[in-house]
Parts: sequence; C-alpha cells; structure tokens
Amino acid sequence: MNKSVLVTGASSGIGKEIALKLAEQGYQVFAGVRKKSDKFRLEKMNSNIIGVYLDVTNANSIDKAFWYILKKTDSLYALVNNAGIAIGGPMEFIPIKKIKEQFDINTFGAVAVAQKFMPILNDGRIVNMSSMASTGIFPFTAPYCASKRALDILFNSLQLELKQNNIKIVSVKPGTIKTPIWDKSVKHVMSFLSDLPEGCLDKYRQEMLAVEKSALKSSETGLEPEMVAETVLKALEAKKPKLSYTVGVDAFLVVLFAKLPQCVINYLVKNCLKNRIIA
Repeated sequence: MNKSVLVTGASSGIGKEIALKLAEQGYQVFAGVRKKSDKFRLEKMNSNIIGVYLDVTNANSIDKAFWYILKKTDSLYALVNNAGIAIGGPMEFIPIKKIKEQFDINTFGAVAVAQKFMPILNDGRIVNMSSMASTGIFPFTAPYCASKRALDILFNSLQLELKQNNIKIVSVKPGTIKTPIWDKSVKHVMSFLSDLPEGCLDKYRQEMLAVEKSALKSSETGLEPEMVAETVLKALEAKKPKLSYTVGVDAFLVVLFAKLPQCVINYLVKNCLKNRIIA
C-alpha cells in the first residue's frame, strides 16, 4: 500500500496515534506538526511517517505544506482534520478573542486545509475529528462544543454541494479520551480566568473547580486514543463509510440523550449542575 494521508495535529494524543496506526498499516503519513522536535520524533517512530510543518491557522503555513507534500506525491487518499484545542469557562465572561481562537483552530483551520488539499484528494476521504461535545449539551465548554458542531455542519454542506462524488466526508465523535488536550485546556482556561475581576471568578468558582477536576480525571480515565485511531482506519478502509462514527459508550449515550427535546435536556442538565453531578 502506498496511499498517502495527511493528519493535522499529529504531535501528540489522538493525532499521534492516528499517524502511527496508519503508518503501521502501510500508509504514507504526512504528519502535521508545529515543532521541529515533534517532526524528528515522529519520523523515528515509523519510516512511513513524514513530518510536515503545518499551522492550520496560518494560510502561508498551509500553502507551504501543500507544495512540500506535492513534491513527494501527486495525490492524497485522505485528509484527517485532527488539530484542535478545548476552551471552556462561563459564557458570561469568556473573552471574545478566546472564542475566536477556538474556532480558528477547530473549525476554520480544518476548512482552510480541506479547501487547499481537495484538488489532490483523488477518490479520497476527509475525516474530521469532531466530538460528542458537538451535541452542545455540556455547560462551561460552549466554545469547544460550538466549534465541533460548526465543523460538522460546514463539512456536511460541503458533502451536499460537491459536484464530484469521489470524496467521502466522515465525522468521528469520540467520547472521553486519554489525551493531553485536557491538561492543556485546564491550563488555558485557568490562565485567562485568573485575569478576570475577582467577583467574576467567585461567581462561578465551584463550577470551575468541578470542571477542572473533571478534565483532569478525563486525562487519566478516558478511553485509549488507539480506539479513535482504529475508528479512523475503519473509515478509511470501508467501501461505504458511515457519515458519522461514535467512539466509546459515553459518546453513544450522549448522542442518544441529545435527541430529547431541548427543554428536557436543559432541565436535566441544570439539575445535575445544581447537585454537582456534572460540571
């Protein structure tokens, strides 16, 4: 097999596992990274991996990555949009610039990379790393939830609009996965919350402590990222891939729960919050 795949955000967590899994199966993997050390580290792990400097929020970086890859192959079989961050906090006080940052990476970055590489995706696949959070039922993580919902909507529209039917678009919705994104998210959120006026943080202190505890627990007790990598491999090798795959029992249950009327969902979530069952 010599099919080529570009994986964004491949330096750690789910992205790294996807890159390794595909490389082990014989795919030529272009692993999108932002640090030279990550490029060399991944390339040493498997000879089928080629590190590519790629910042999905930078048009010039995307352009350079495109021409770099084009020198090594004339076509891609798949693009895996994995690069992402998680920003949370009380919507009453989250700075607008932080919400924009969330969308720039998780949503607009994925669209920008797809638009650039679609001309060389011959009979290929676009696999987007969405989340069970795209259901939008989780409080204090609204920017992250909204960015993933928007990702699904934009790419579903792309699938509907495509004149050529040779590109299949898949959304993968993991549940809680052991990944560095949770630790990074906690540090990110706490850094800007500490800059808010004292009264703002006091208003939601208990909830934010619960969010922090939940996020840190997720980084230790979530499913292994290899399960997501297996799902991505399945989506790439299926003759007729599903439009959406959930990974984990929690993701499956959340998707079912989200089918309830919104007023019922809000009532149940608010009561859970009140009783500190969730954050």
